[in-house]
Amino acid sequence: QKVTALSFELLPRTISRAQSMDVLSSQASIAGYKAALVAADQFARYLPMMITAAGTAKPAKVLVLGTGVAGLQAIGTAKRLGAIVSGYDVRPASRGEVESLGAEFLTSSVSAVGAGGYARQLSADEQKQQQDELVGFIKQNDIVITTAQVPGKKPPLLVPQQAIDNAKSGSVFVDLAASDLGGNVSGSKPGQTVMTENGAKIIGAGNLASQLATSASEMFSKNVQAVINDIADKDGNLNIDLTDDVMSQLVATDHGEIISDRLRDALNLPTKQPAEDAPEEATKETKDADKGDE
Repeated sequence: QKVTALSFELLPRTISRAQSMDVLSSQASIAGYKAALVAADQFARYLPMMITAAGTAKPAKVLVLGTGVAGLQAIGTAKRLGAIVSGYDVRPASRGEVESLGAEFLTSSVSAVGAGGYARQLSADEQKQQQDELVGFIKQNDIVITTAQVPGKKPPLLVPQQAIDNAKSGSVFVDLAASDLGGNVSGSKPGQTVMTENGAKIIGAGNLASQLATSASEMFSKNVQAVINDIADKDGNLNIDLTDDVMSQLVATDHGEIISDRLRDALNLPTKQPAEDAPEEATKETKDADKGDE
C-alpha cells in the first residue's frame, strides 16, 4: 500500500530534541512508579519504619534491578514510601542518578554499556556471572523490582531460580520485563502472580502503564503531538525529512520501503545504502562533522 510509517520504539532517545517525543520513557516512568505501589500493596508488612505502642516495625528493603527511566522512578517512589532502597545496574554511570535519590548504588563486575542509552545484551558467560553476583544481593531484600529490557530481544534473566529458592518467605518480585519472550525473574508469567513453595510472590507486570490509563494516555498524546509539530509546516502539511537526525531513525517505512536499519537487521535484510543522488548542499551539521573528520 506504499505506506509511510513512524515507529516510536525506533526513536533515538539520546538526542535532546527527541525527548519530548519519547514514548518509551514516558510509559516507563509510569510503570516504575506503579511497580513500587504494586509491591507495597502485595507486601504483607510496612514499607517504612513504624514506631508504635505495640513495638517498632523495621523498614522494608527494596532492590531495583535496572536504573533506567522505570528503575529510577521505582527507586524514588519506594524511597518516598519509607523503604531502604538499593539500585543495581551494569552501567557504572548510573551511580550518580541512583545516589541522588537517596538509594545505595550496586553494580557488577560485568560492564554492559550499549549504544543509544541502553545496556547491551550480555553473553551467556556474562549473564551467568551477573546472576551469581545478584543472588547475594537479592537474598538481603524483601522486595525486588526488575526493569531490564533489550529492544526487540529476550529480556535478560536477572533473578535465577536459585535466588527465588533462597528468598525470604513473604518476599515480593515485580517483573516489569515479563512478556511472551520471557522476563527478568525465573518463573514470572505476564499478567499473572505466581506463589512459590517458600512463600514468595512473583508478579508478571509487563503492562503496568495501563493501570494508570489517564496519565499514560495524556503523556502518550503529548509525545505524538511533539512528533506532529516537528513534521508539520505552518499550513498543516506533513513534511518528513529523512536526512534529519531524528526522523531518519523514527521512520520505519517510507512509501512502502523499509528504511530503518534496525528493522532491516531484524528481518535479515541488507543495510540500506545511502542514495547516490544525495543533494550537493550539505547541512551545517554535516559540514561540521566533515571538518571534525578532517
